[in-house]
Amino acid sequence: MNNQRILSHFHESAELKIQAATVLAPAIAQAIELMFAALSNGNKILACGNGGSAADCQHFAAELVGRFERERFPLPALALTTDTSIMTAVANDYSYREIFSKQVQAFGQAGDILLAISTSGNSGNVMAAVEAALEREMRVVALTGKDGGAIGKLLTDADVHICVPAERTARIQEVHLTTIHCICDGIDVALFGGDVND
Repeated sequence: MNNQRILSHFHESAELKIQAATVLAPAIAQAIELMFAALSNGNKILACGNGGSAADCQHFAAELVGRFERERFPLPALALTTDTSIMTAVANDYSYREIFSKQVQAFGQAGDILLAISTSGNSGNVMAAVEAALEREMRVVALTGKDGGAIGKLLTDADVHICVPAERTARIQEVHLTTIHCICDGIDVALFGGDVND
């Protein structure tokens, strides 16, 4: 493969992250505050997404239950993408659109947070999960891209929408991962103060 093509991926990713940083920083700060408040009140965070976004929500849950960059007590986060028995039963007996929403109905409580990840903002099963979360008086942090899609239109003023200003799925996912790391770091700083390197 031509090295220039490889370099273009790195340059495009770096340029988008620099561009997105200023645009997204206020919403990311809001997401950190919302999640920290929920965790401080004894609530939990549920996360869902498809494909690469499923991997991202599992990554997020792993950072909270395990650790990010410093030792601390486990924080309650659950990826709704990991129980194949639940997902296949619901998809088979009801519809694929309900694989996350039924879990939100089962596990979500008022005051909990749903982290909803969809690069297009139009994933039907993530939309259904958002609707279920709002019905249960949960708050939603949505990570999307492009124009935010239908998910952006579902959110209330009490929710947080982090919409990456890009069209290419791979680039959106790369910014989503950086955003997840910012959120994990922000929660740790809110818990302990300072920087891990202090």
